[in-house]
Amino acid sequence: MALEMFCYQCSQAAGGTGCTVMGVCGKGPTLDRLQDNLIYTLKGISAYYHHARELGYKDEEIAAFLSRGLYSTLTNVDFDPQHFVELALEAGKMNIRVMKLLKKAHIENYGEPTPVEVETGTRKGHAIIVTGHNLKALEELLKQTEGKGINVYTHSEMLPAHGYPGLRKYKHLAGNLGKAWFDQKELFEKIPAAILGTSNCVLLPKESYRDRMFTTSVARLPGVKHIEGFDYTAVVEKALSLPPLEEKPGKYKLVTGFSTGSILGLADKIKDLVNSGKIRHFFLVGGCDAPLKGSTYYREFVKMLPEDTIVLTLACGKFRFNDLDLGDIEGIPRLIDLGQCNDSIVAVEIAEKLAELFGVGINDLPLTLVLSWMEQKAVAILFSLFALGIKGIYLGPVFPAWVNGEILQVLKENFDIRLISTPEEDIKAILKA
Repeated sequence: MALEMFCYQCSQAAGGTGCTVMGVCGKGPTLDRLQDNLIYTLKGISAYYHHARELGYKDEEIAAFLSRGLYSTLTNVDFDPQHFVELALEAGKMNIRVMKLLKKAHIENYGEPTPVEVETGTRKGHAIIVTGHNLKALEELLKQTEGKGINVYTHSEMLPAHGYPGLRKYKHLAGNLGKAWFDQKELFEKIPAAILGTSNCVLLPKESYRDRMFTTSVARLPGVKHIEGFDYTAVVEKALSLPPLEEKPGKYKLVTGFSTGSILGLADKIKDLVNSGKIRHFFLVGGCDAPLKGSTYYREFVKMLPEDTIVLTLACGKFRFNDLDLGDIEGIPRLIDLGQCNDSIVAVEIAEKLAELFGVGINDLPLTLVLSWMEQKAVAILFSLFALGIKGIYLGPVFPAWVNGEILQVLKENFDIRLISTPEEDIKAILKA
């Protein structure tokens, strides 16, 4: 049944023959989409704020904006489309604030990340796979499994945990299995391990592994045991009841753990390499991955980039290409993994420092953002970039679902946003080769 939108200004079906103020009150498809966008952005901010609060970090300004922003979407409160554009940009700024808060929480608890190689095979022994974004949950599990003959593996957005000294000190943090979030049904079915889902991006499990899967924190799945708090005794017992994994080395290693500090320590060298023409361009290639045919673009794009370019990456979009060996430019890695989606703040800080180093604005840097797209927290990050005034972003494989022709025109005019085409065409346009 189709739902008919009701206009509270004139008490008629919105846009119908009896709607007398549609052009005045603005209540229509574009306003609805702007409200959807704001709600998605608030979800992203809430996710990062939840993780920060679990570690004991709070910010009343963030909490106040969350309640004000969500209240503004309530029916018959705000009919002004322009105000929702302004709220979206304010939400982008607030998302920067919450990412900084979460970064502080992570570093003060686990130390600043440093580059590290991560195994992608298995060790002999019992196993637990941890998926999601929740470092607090991972830490508590590592404490409770120490010395028990259990190896703990990360999956998807949990990969960057290996970069934190306070987490990798646990010798049974054994490596990373699988890639982006959507491979979990295949991965979890074939590996006889206990599984802990710690945040969003958990999928409904197959029956073959439902009994060895657990959720914690905000994550919940029907028919899956949920653990309140951080007592993971049930997960440990399940892991010990399962057959041990065999020793099976991975085909490659992944490198993660590049923090703001580790990159800025190379700032002078990077400046010299840019000035001498040895580094021509920087690309930030990453974002939210999805099982879409068009997402193959990102691997081909990275593979085709000239050897005098650097690729920064983050979030689960990096799994499209982070197994590639791109080499280095006089000791500067050509592929630099900055971390989870919330670590977008690291990319922002690096861009700001490079702009300061070269005495230019961010949009004048030899830097292009090529982002993979899916809804959820990616919206918050996108509007953080808009709030910073960053232009010329390439986005794909499709535009956000809440974008219609009117909104797209505004984004193009104000932020020069572009839909990806082919790797060859886009690289040529960016590098003007």
